[in-house]
Amino acid sequence: MNVFSHPEFDNHEHLSFFCDPETGLKAIVAIHNTSRGPALGGCRMFPYTTDEQALRDVLRLSKGMTYKSALANLDLGGGKSVIIGDPRKEKSEALLEAMGKHLEGLGGQYIAAEDSGTSVPDLKVMGRHTQHVAGIAERIGFDGQPSNGDPSPATAYGTFIGLKAAVRHKLGRDDLSGLKVAIQGIGNVGFRLARHLKEAGAQLWVYDIFAENMQRAVDELGAKPASAEDILYLPVDVVAPCAMGAVLNDDSIPQLKAKVVAGAANNLLERADHDQALKDRGILYAPDFAINAGGIIDVFYERTGATPETVRAHVDAIGDTLTEIFTRSDRSGRPTGAIANELAEERFRKHEARGNANPERLARVG
Repeated sequence: MNVFSHPEFDNHEHLSFFCDPETGLKAIVAIHNTSRGPALGGCRMFPYTTDEQALRDVLRLSKGMTYKSALANLDLGGGKSVIIGDPRKEKSEALLEAMGKHLEGLGGQYIAAEDSGTSVPDLKVMGRHTQHVAGIAERIGFDGQPSNGDPSPATAYGTFIGLKAAVRHKLGRDDLSGLKVAIQGIGNVGFRLARHLKEAGAQLWVYDIFAENMQRAVDELGAKPASAEDILYLPVDVVAPCAMGAVLNDDSIPQLKAKVVAGAANNLLERADHDQALKDRGILYAPDFAINAGGIIDVFYERTGATPETVRAHVDAIGDTLTEIFTRSDRSGRPTGAIANELAEERFRKHEARGNANPERLARVG
């Protein structure tokens, strides 16, 4: 397995592989950049078919977290972890405790949060052996409701705000009544996004690998079920990928009928040049690390202490950030993803030039 020559390796600061034969744990932790602060990112559990697939995912996701936190103006760096295994069959308390011990061994360089395949209770189990987990504190959430630390509500709300900004920019409408939206992935974030859209009057089509998730959206939100083969290519206004990444590629982009792509999944582009491919087709792409930053914003404020109003205002600003990206793209003729990358790099490169985050900030955030 090549690492330093891997196409997704981007001068990552740290990469560790952890195996615990007793519990079956096989995990990878990647820290991309800590110039703005300690690396914070989700711990994902997924049945990767190969070790290479897991490595590629963790390298891409950790870099994406650096850009996401910088673009959201948070004093955090970028990191991610992946556990190789089926979360519905292979997850156990012993496995999660072993993961917690590994995280503790990293000394706070990386802070884990909930992600696909893990939950707040899972992070609490890891927390038996490490203080370096986040998104587990019970408090009043950004929406004024009791929260157990789950960042999914904030991620979904921020994606909804960003989707509205994209629709306003591309379609020239603020009213979402009758807007046709196809959502790929209807789990914790996707379902909440669907609910926001339903309440705004949108028409929904949904797909998920788990039939019960789709059925819930059909029963509770009046969504129409779609197949895995069709969900991205329906004649809708907006496609919202909220599952795995790399779904925008050479095969899918030519078949898209929607005018807007705005979803919560990470790393939607299979390659960087697919950003331009979307623009060439006249499709407005809301860069994923800009639109789905609500969760990391929520987790950041959990650790620093802030009022729900402060958190909500910061998440609401996702719409302003995307509008700036769209406007710059129009003026320059360059694709939105490239513009978002530049904005994020401006923010974390400045910190790199001054050296790594100071100890006071590390102590406050980590």
